Amino acid sequence: MTLNRRDFLKVSAASSGGLLISLSLPGCSTLSSESEKGDESWQPDAWLELTGDNQIYFTLARVEMGQGTYTGLTTLIAEELDVHPDLIQPRFAPVASVYRNPLYKLQLTGGSTSVATSWEPLRVAGASARTMLVKAAAKVWKVDPQSCSTSDGQVFHPNESDSLSYGKLVALAAKESAPSNPALKPRSDWKYIGKQGPRLDAEAKSTGQPIYGIDVELDDMVYAVVSRAPRHGGRVGSFDASKALAMPGVLDVFEIDRGIAVVADKYWRARKAQDALTVEWDNSEALSLSTEDVFASYHQAAEEDDGESERSEGDFEEAADTADSIVDASYEQPYLAHATLEPMNATAHYRDGSIDIWAPTQAPDLGRIAAARATDLSPDEVTIHTTFLGGGFGRRLTNDYIEEAAAVAYKTGRPVKLIWSREEDTRHDFYRPAMLHRMKASIKGDQVTGWHHQIVGPQILDWYVRNAAPAQYPWAPKFMYDTLGKVGLMAEGIATPKDHSAIEGAIEYPYAVPSLDIRHTHTDPGVPISWWRSVGFSHNGFAVETFMDELAHTLGQDPYEFRRSLIDHEPRHLEVLERVVAMSGWKQPVKEGRARGIALFRSFGTYVAQVVEASINNGQVEVHRVDCAVDCGQVVNPGIVRDQIEGGIVFGITAALFGEITLKEGEIQQSNFHDYLLMRNYQLPEIAVDIVDSQESPTGVGEPGVPPVIPALGNALFALTGKRQRRLPLTASV
Repeated sequence: MTLNRRDFLKVSAASSGGLLISLSLPGCSTLSSESEKGDESWQPDAWLELTGDNQIYFTLARVEMGQGTYTGLTTLIAEELDVHPDLIQPRFAPVASVYRNPLYKLQLTGGSTSVATSWEPLRVAGASARTMLVKAAAKVWKVDPQSCSTSDGQVFHPNESDSLSYGKLVALAAKESAPSNPALKPRSDWKYIGKQGPRLDAEAKSTGQPIYGIDVELDDMVYAVVSRAPRHGGRVGSFDASKALAMPGVLDVFEIDRGIAVVADKYWRARKAQDALTVEWDNSEALSLSTEDVFASYHQAAEEDDGESERSEGDFEEAADTADSIVDASYEQPYLAHATLEPMNATAHYRDGSIDIWAPTQAPDLGRIAAARATDLSPDEVTIHTTFLGGGFGRRLTNDYIEEAAAVAYKTGRPVKLIWSREEDTRHDFYRPAMLHRMKASIKGDQVTGWHHQIVGPQILDWYVRNAAPAQYPWAPKFMYDTLGKVGLMAEGIATPKDHSAIEGAIEYPYAVPSLDIRHTHTDPGVPISWWRSVGFSHNGFAVETFMDELAHTLGQDPYEFRRSLIDHEPRHLEVLERVVAMSGWKQPVKEGRARGIALFRSFGTYVAQVVEASINNGQVEVHRVDCAVDCGQVVNPGIVRDQIEGGIVFGITAALFGEITLKEGEIQQSNFHDYLLMRNYQLPEIAVDIVDSQESPTGVGEPGVPPVIPALGNALFALTGKRQRRLPLTASV
């Protein structure tokens, strides 16, 4: 925090006559920000509203996709306001420049940063409101505010028989000035932060109350599906819709930029009519390579280009020249789909020169640009209604499905719900990129003297900037959109931040090795890519922690002891490592036919160590147990931390054992859960999570469980079989 606490608060009377506190969150807008009209003004990006009838509303600037922001951020305000969290009603924020993350100048949810960026400001907002309510009550009673206390939305005084509810005080409190430095509760007085509380949306979700994108229903609504080219870059050559148009309930069939849209009065009728279409695809500019071609191009690029230096310490070349031996290895990871529970969908209604979009999106301002692209509307004429998300994992940062829905609604003139099938969701995803890692280490005596890591693959921002750049400048005419995207790429580090998606987790290498040489060779085969849960940390974690295991084996050292010897200067790394060794019984013999593997990794500011116990039974890898120690700083809700870490572990094991998207002559070969497998309940291991009791600032938990579990499992299989697997997914036969 670089701002005075009072600087990011404004107090006023709400339209209801209640108390309205506006605040600026780090990670969102800045205090003195330039508005889209060019004037300098203070623009709040979050609102806490208390009304006379004891209602409390909190405008939530980050979407809820299962990761717990709905509960976590609300808990921060509830603690300092001294009310139970379930008395606060969160509301999803509208699209507005004031909600942007200043790093990207975009309104998006990702990177496991929601709690971290809101930790102090939301508590200050709650404390400020409580302070003003107490002052108002003290004036009513004509007592010293210091003699008053609060509890459960009431103000008390020992000499008064009746308490005063917040609702009775809000009008008076709104006349108080914001405190310059409101006192935050000491940790010893916390009722909700750090406590095991229920998720605020659990009951509603269990009873089907929240509206996800796929649940949206509007009067006079019709349904749409879209047939897309099987190969990325393919376009419609010609099509015959005569059979489809003759089918019951089919209202229209027409071409949009991304394919052929079928509109019908019922979803299943639209889907059946889609099967009756005859489409000839123009593949003259379409992707034509196969998976083997992708990795061949990576290896060629690695040979021809050493890449850009991302971190350099000491002199690796000298360390290699004076070494007793060099250990090298290459690791390959495939493309991965997101496989969200809720497939892509959006509902759009075009009327009166404007369009409303209801969608489960992680980036509503990019959705606004996507809709504008597909119509003759400006972004100001597009309204995005963000719903609950049935999973995101980064997929819903890309708003191609909103673009399609807008295009169909614009032509149809009626409310249209567009739904992707599971097959379409799998074959037209924006995937976690396939990557190649070439590793070298110099050994002298029993010491590692040098570490070289060459990362080979694409950068995600190359694919994301198409709509991201225009979203930063919504006033720009549409003919400039593509130009803005190109300028954004050329001005990386100036107009846009440096893209760390390929290198994150590699450049933070924590071990005490004298010479480091970490590089990125940028090459892109043209397969659509996007952020995926834990992003670059996922593939760099596998490469780094598998190679560390290989070095331990080469030196004849225990994998834990080897890491332990190189991490003394990193106390938080060291603590989670020691904790997981103790809880897993690492030093004790494992059951016959089983083996353990270990990994240690920091991502999104969170330190995680994991031990995986696995075996091979009937030709299948079986994961029996995963022990995990995690240091994510101050914990807001231990239950949500465990849920997210456990979910990340399952997500990572799924990717490690089953995750692989392959191409054959440009076409994705997987289509549904029969050939893009997810873990089944009977395959789930026992998972134990130990959370460090920390007073450090909170960090992310939605993604850090993923990176270490993949190498830990691979290391367990090596311990079991003596054979090292350097390509994912892992197999039982090596």
